[in-house]
Order: sequence, then structure tokens, then C-alpha cells
Amino acid sequence: MSEGLTPVITVEGLAIGWGGRPLLRDLNFTVSRGDVFVILGGSGCGKSTLLRHLIGLQTPMAGSIHIEGFGAPRLTTEAPPFGMMFQSGALFGSMTLAENVALPLSKWTRLERDAIDAVVRAKLRLVGLEGFENHLPAEISGGMQKRAGIARALAFDPPLLFLDEPSAGLDPITAVELDETIRDLSQFLDTTLVIVTHELASVFKIATRCIMLDKAAGGMIASGDPRTLRDQTAVQFVKAFFNRSPVHAMTGEQVQRLGRDGTPVGDIG
Repeated sequence: MSEGLTPVITVEGLAIGWGGRPLLRDLNFTVSRGDVFVILGGSGCGKSTLLRHLIGLQTPMAGSIHIEGFGAPRLTTEAPPFGMMFQSGALFGSMTLAENVALPLSKWTRLERDAIDAVVRAKLRLVGLEGFENHLPAEISGGMQKRAGIARALAFDPPLLFLDEPSAGLDPITAVELDETIRDLSQFLDTTLVIVTHELASVFKIATRCIMLDKAAGGMIASGDPRTLRDQTAVQFVKAFFNRSPVHAMTGEQVQRLGRDGTPVGDIG
């Protein structure tokens, strides 16, 4: 947890998986107010699965998740205290961008139509999509679809925002522009962000803290400032990940021990 800041999310002893078989276990971390908190790890390690647990779409096998002012994440008929952008943007293809962003406001508020339209325009302007209100998702680029997904997630001005692979599949320039949008949201809206990604360039640009998951270890093998982990970690596997270098000497059993004995796992920075 960032020094002296209030924890917005507290995860204690969390185990997640399917059919009685845990994928990840003994997860313990906090996300503090104002963090840009990144969940990292290789393909198939459980990043998106953890995110689904954090927003209440799946139930943990053990342990607890607590969101400030909300308690355990759960499905509810009321507006949740957070926004969510899914990996593809998850826009409704038959609806314009304005209609997509307006949908949660229409469902969960009693705002008049004029007020909803004003909010929609403001949110699309915030992510650089002013003038595209009447476009369908198929008529804009993938990067613009993700921006529109962020605008919809921001409809309620949530203090907490979850983003699943926001820059995946984007060209380098579009990815950088999206990174800048995310950083601006954090700085100017005082929004806490939790982001799943494996794009290291984005991580070093926007993250204040991160955790690294590993499938072989069955849990968390590093946490802290990603730049500090890259430059100072003594754990070979973690160092290789952050520096994009191969690992030849570490066996699967050695990687598994990272999650069992806890020696290399710590908060650095």
C-alpha cells in the first residue's frame, strides 16, 4: 500500500480457480486511493480471472475482497461504485457511441434526457471522441472503441475504474495515446485505476504499483513499483520478465517455490 494512503481495495488470503482446483492462492495486496495499480503476468496466469473476482463476476474459493464503501464485490441491481472497461470495449454494435455511454445512465439514474446527453458529450470529449457521438462501433478504429468503453465506464464519475488489457492489439502510436488518456484520468479526476495488462511499455509509463502473478507458482511472485522491480529485484524470473530477457537456469520447481516459501516475494519500492 502506498504510504499513508487509504486502501480502496483490500485482498486477503484469496484463492481463485474452478471445479475445486485453485489457479491462484494466498493472494494478499491492497490498492490505495489514487493508485494506478497494474496486474501483470504471463499468458494464462489468471490476470483477467482475478479481475473478474475483483468486480464480483466470480466468487472466490477462499479469502476475501473488500472494496471501500461497498464491502465484498457482488452483482447488484444498483449502480456499482466502480467502472469497468472490458478488453474489447464490449460496445453494443447496434448502438451509437452516445447511446452506449448513455445506457448505464438511463438504467440507473433518473436524469432527464437533456442531462444525460450533456454527460455523454462530456465523457466522450474527455477521451478525445468529441464529434463521434453518432458513429457506430464498426465505423471507428479499435483504439477509439476502447476509448468509448472508458467513457461508458466513467459515466457515473466512479472513484474506482477497472481496465482489462486496454492497449492490447493496438498499434504503438494508438497505445501511447491511450496510455496518456489513462494517465490524465488518474491525475485530473483523482480516479483509482486497476489495470490488467502485459504491455511493459504501458506499465512503465502509467503504473504507480503492480503485482506479478505466475501460473507455475500458483500465486503472486512480486509486488511494488515496476521500475524498481525491473532495476533492483534479485529474483531472476521477475528480472527477466521486466527486462524482456530469457530465463534458462530456472526450473519449473524453482518457479513454484517462489509462490510457496515467499522468500523472493515482497513489496519493493
